[in-house]
Amino acid sequence: MSYIFPSLAELEALCTHLYVGTDLTERIEAEKALLELIDSPECLSKCQLLLEQGTTPYAQLLAATCLSKLVTRINPLPIEQRIDIRNYILNYVASQPKLAPFVIQALIHVIAKLTKLGWFEIQKDEFVFREIIADVKKFLQGTMEHCIIGVTILSELTQEMNLVDYSRPSAKHRKIATSFRDTCLKDILVLACFLLKEVLAKPLNLQDQDQQNLVMQVLKLVLNCLNFDFIGSSADESADDLCTVQIPTTWRTIFLEPETLDLFFNLYHSLPPLLSQLALSCLVQFASVRRSLFSSPERAKYLGNLIKGVKRILENPQGLFDPGNYHEFCQLLARLKTNYQLGELVMVKEYPEVIRLIANFTIISLQHWEFTPNSVHYLLTLWQRMVASVPFVKSTEPHLLDTYAPEITKAFITSRLESVAIVVRDHLDDPLDDTATVFQQLEQLRTVSRCEYEKTCTLLVQLLDQNSQNYQKLLQSPSRITVDMAVQEGQSVL
Repeated sequence: MSYIFPSLAELEALCTHLYVGTDLTERIEAEKALLELIDSPECLSKCQLLLEQGTTPYAQLLAATCLSKLVTRINPLPIEQRIDIRNYILNYVASQPKLAPFVIQALIHVIAKLTKLGWFEIQKDEFVFREIIADVKKFLQGTMEHCIIGVTILSELTQEMNLVDYSRPSAKHRKIATSFRDTCLKDILVLACFLLKEVLAKPLNLQDQDQQNLVMQVLKLVLNCLNFDFIGSSADESADDLCTVQIPTTWRTIFLEPETLDLFFNLYHSLPPLLSQLALSCLVQFASVRRSLFSSPERAKYLGNLIKGVKRILENPQGLFDPGNYHEFCQLLARLKTNYQLGELVMVKEYPEVIRLIANFTIISLQHWEFTPNSVHYLLTLWQRMVASVPFVKSTEPHLLDTYAPEITKAFITSRLESVAIVVRDHLDDPLDDTATVFQQLEQLRTVSRCEYEKTCTLLVQLLDQNSQNYQKLLQSPSRITVDMAVQEGQSVL
């Protein structure tokens, strides 16, 4: 059956069935109609009709969806037609900045697709699809809504350039991504940092939703820049604690400026949790910059600035009560040891105070075992790698791990013993049932506990003796309390 769409009303009925309809049959028919509409010679005119005269955001969303599928076909539209579509969408979102956010996002996605697929196409001796930064700067000169749209365009484009389209040759994707990296990405990052500096230079109105949205989009843009696959490695995201950000050498000046790191630490302390979490995510990437980007003196200075920022967060820990901030900060701590040697860390002036603060932070985290299982992984990773590095430290500066590692071991063991009583009495899920997590944590603790191993052995003997004595007393008691017996038995097993 062929679908003919003679009127706007029928097109909008299709949108209703497709996006908000509850009847499965009608939705399937709407999807079939959508496919026919894309292949129809009337597709572009119908999309324009929906955008200009549609009465619901779903009509505009259908138009954006059709355009996205149309411009990504293997057999592309003529270049003139694609340029017209791009210019039309840019003018459309500029003239209607108060469209539903999901409509704007869908239309921006079309712009990103067009730009990526036409990256090497030339018209009149110009790469006509590469003027994206100039286009965005026009948006930045407008209202707050226009600024948000402009930044979102850059963010979506950066993300799109990083995605591999497996329906097309991977070599072509890599060529486009590399060209984008070399010609535009640094300028985009510089522009994003400039916008964030402007935000901090003015009094922040955290009640202004538009201002919050702008800051959020700019931080996401920075994060997309730092997460870019610079060398085409397509690193496994599940191994994020092992990742190194392969920043191009031409970006050195950005990272050598102390103001760059200060900017994101200041943003963390100035923004509400939803936004400060993004600032911390950016700092995690800054802490993961490849070592070879700097000379030894430069690397020491960069590390010193990172440590100062970490110390400031630990001294003002209010923001870490937010779970998102807490998790990102734990990742930040783990990345410090991933990318820097213990011998470099101990040379930082603030190291003695910072390692003390990190130890206290870790102990408190371990004591709240029921809230932080995923984040604790990063903290134990930090201490495991620190202790494992001790034999290789040549610096005469004290590493102080012989003081703090036993405290970490003690906090882990005692907190797990104390958890038994809470699990038994409150009928909670037993954390020991998660064998994968328990095994991983014990593997990490095994290394940490070997630092000052005599202290670890003494602690274990004391705890075992105490538990044994308590259990014997309960066995000899005429009125055995079942719950207390279960707690002691659970601790014995543990």
